[in-house]
Amino acid sequence: MDRVAHLEDLLPTAELDPLREGGHRGPSVAASAARTLPGLGAVGACVAVAFAISHLIPSLSPLVVAVVIGAVLANVGAVPAWSRDGAHFAAKRLLRFGVVLMGFQLAIAEVLHLGGPTLIVVATTVGATFFGTQWLGRRMGVSPSLSLLIATGFAICGASAVAAMEGVADSDEEEVAFSIGLVTLCGSLAIFVLPLLRGPLGLGGAMRFGSWVGASVHDVGQVVATAASAGPASVRAAVIVKLTRVVLLAPMVAGVSIARRRTLPERKGANSDDHAPPRPALVPLFVAGFLAAIAVRSSGVLGDGALHAIKVAQDVSLAAALVGLGTGVRLSKLRHVGGAPLLLGLASWGLVGAVAYAGAGQVG
Repeated sequence: MDRVAHLEDLLPTAELDPLREGGHRGPSVAASAARTLPGLGAVGACVAVAFAISHLIPSLSPLVVAVVIGAVLANVGAVPAWSRDGAHFAAKRLLRFGVVLMGFQLAIAEVLHLGGPTLIVVATTVGATFFGTQWLGRRMGVSPSLSLLIATGFAICGASAVAAMEGVADSDEEEVAFSIGLVTLCGSLAIFVLPLLRGPLGLGGAMRFGSWVGASVHDVGQVVATAASAGPASVRAAVIVKLTRVVLLAPMVAGVSIARRRTLPERKGANSDDHAPPRPALVPLFVAGFLAAIAVRSSGVLGDGALHAIKVAQDVSLAAALVGLGTGVRLSKLRHVGGAPLLLGLASWGLVGAVAYAGAGQVG
């Protein structure tokens, strides 16, 4: 039963029919493809619209636009039943594929070039934000799953990190959407607020300002837009620091998965085997793929053309995943979330900014 429950989280419903009924897998795969492809086509159309809007308004990340499109369609009743399998496939499978492709952005040599002090600042900022936000969430009465998603988004890389953590957290679509909304709001505000604070906070040097931005702003596009106010050198520093934060996504997700494995046996004792939740993988496969992608990028075997193509595939995959996640959002349920998560998001934004600023003085 555990095996079927685990597969149910990963596969479209039709693929599970042979496991439940003892039939042959071949016809089910064909039926599943027939049910999934139309929805994937609809998701693809939404992705094209998201990129078109982002092209017209460069300050808007296509990932943010994608989740908004999915949520709008869901709440106006424009998600037909035939599209749901494809949306589910995008939200689960394409999300993990996109996270793996993120690893190709990162070369270990670039990370090490930052130097020890900057690496310590990045690790400290991520750790303090991740654990501090969850601690604040407990004090504010925010659910553990929502606190975890908010903490991940603000500590690492916004919407992509939230979506990646959703794969191992006990969260629902509304919590995912709320978390993405919070990091998007604060990341967008950062584009205007942080440059105004550059002078008063004494961050006149391009490297110091860029490092602060890279360590505290969430989405890569938002990082570039914020750091651009201090010139190309600031943008370069900000992007490298930002991508170094992304490296920590893999151990963070793996750590949460391991922690959940340790607690699930205790829950299992209170339930029958048939109702026990499946234990997550020790290290999720997509996390291992993410680390393997970093190793390949670091080897230098990929040229600029290949890396550009991979980056496009990554953005398209993540945008498709966020469209899928957005279709599961219902605003009527979000109203019941309350004001505490909003305050938690603002507090997390302040926390990541303050810790990153405290460490900015260590950067030349």
